[in-house]
Amino acid sequence: MLVVMQAHATEEQVRSVCERIESLGLRAHPIPGSNRTAIGITGNSGAIDIGSLEAMPGVIECIPVSKPYKLVSRDAKEENTVVKVSTPAGEVSIGGASLAIIAGPCAIENREQARTVATHVKAAGVPLFRGGAYKPRTSPYSFQGLGEPALKIMADIRDEFGLGIVTEAIDNESLDLVEEYADVIQIGARNMQNFSLLKRAGRASKPILLKRGMSATLDEFLMAAEYILSEGNYRVILCERGVRTFTDHTRNTLDLSVIPAVQIRSHLPILVDPSHGTGRRNKVLPLSRAAVAVGADGLLVEVHHDPDRALSDGAQSIIPDELQLLMAEVRAIATVVHRTLN
Repeated sequence: MLVVMQAHATEEQVRSVCERIESLGLRAHPIPGSNRTAIGITGNSGAIDIGSLEAMPGVIECIPVSKPYKLVSRDAKEENTVVKVSTPAGEVSIGGASLAIIAGPCAIENREQARTVATHVKAAGVPLFRGGAYKPRTSPYSFQGLGEPALKIMADIRDEFGLGIVTEAIDNESLDLVEEYADVIQIGARNMQNFSLLKRAGRASKPILLKRGMSATLDEFLMAAEYILSEGNYRVILCERGVRTFTDHTRNTLDLSVIPAVQIRSHLPILVDPSHGTGRRNKVLPLSRAAVAVGADGLLVEVHHDPDRALSDGAQSIIPDELQLLMAEVRAIATVVHRTLN
């Protein structure tokens, strides 16, 4: 159910409607828009008496929402959500007219490696630095990440280079630490349906970057985002990172068709990760160009100055010169699709 408020509804009227919804044992989710506020209602197992709500001052109408994902849908919010990320250099917008680029190594290996890559990321004009502190790997013998020491290294990178930090939490315990150090908390593909982790992310104070699961349908992807919003965190960024198919020429199949599909159904911004989506360095730039052309709100790419010696995913990490080229090409395509780089 969605309660649509009048354009001139006061904050007191919105608050009164929210209190009325809460008194019914339901949960109210105010969703401010450019023209008016809508209030999403969750927690109902049956019909709601809309008459008492529609009679309240400031209310235009109550609209049933047929989709299982209520808060992430266009029914709840017609205009695109723009997620603001705070960095030492200022706010970075993800969504809207600007494109956001996030770049960095798959994993933080040591301080020297992280600083070297951060130097190139900063020089390329990228505002957000990604790096893994916790690495959920297929093999238990693969490098699992440095944990909190890596988070401390990234905190120093933020201070030294003015870059915002994006890094993954793999469970509730690591999310507590990641929330302390990061500017954006990533929930990886393997955890897209880790529902207890999604609920904890919904109570976090930082924006959430949610990656699509390896075999997730569009509805499953959006329902995972709904878990986060239903807990009160509305700053969610989606990310397409490839799905598992029968192809053997790439690590995954990058499903760029999901970008316009998401944008029809949801107001949330969506990025593309061409590094995991292809698993091949020589495919990252072509698929980055395609992602921007199809309407993605930005890119998440892996960069390493010495990928042949990387401890994680070196085969899909581009080198700094390629990052510079990627930025130039993305800037040119952005102009064609009426976007600008952050």
